[in-house]
Amino acid sequence: MSLLPPATPFTLAVVSWQEHASALAQVRRTVFIEEQQIAEEDEWDDHDAECTHLLALDADGTPIGTARLFPSGRIGRMAVLRAWRGRGVGMALLQAALQRALAQSAPEICLDAQMPAIPFYARAGFVAEGDSFLDAGIPHRRMVYPATHVNASV
Repeated sequence: MSLLPPATPFTLAVVSWQEHASALAQVRRTVFIEEQQIAEEDEWDDHDAECTHLLALDADGTPIGTARLFPSGRIGRMAVLRAWRGRGVGMALLQAALQRALAQSAPEICLDAQMPAIPFYARAGFVAEGDSFLDAGIPHRRMVYPATHVNASV
């Protein structure tokens, strides 16, 4: 007998901020501002319009997760609603962002991981480098995807 909940279907979509800002912001507000107590001014920036966004939706079309990918290959704003964590949504978002970054020949694929999330990103092949630092008052570490790190310009 499995202790895991039954697999619940979800879908991923590649979306633009311009057309899906409300759904993307809803997930980020719940996770970052409400749950993690990040200040509004630290969450919202001018980069959303330039990024490709990934949106995870449950079977009813309700937003449950998000990630954004900069043209440079930087992945950020990974967020999954608490009820959906541990069900593969985060890894699906990360793999989709990674595939898009590789397809666009990003010079370096990287991200800034909250310290407790480092093992999650490591399972996808990312490697932590450098010292920890604070971002919005939360300890982070830079992580790189080795296949692109080798070719990155310094």
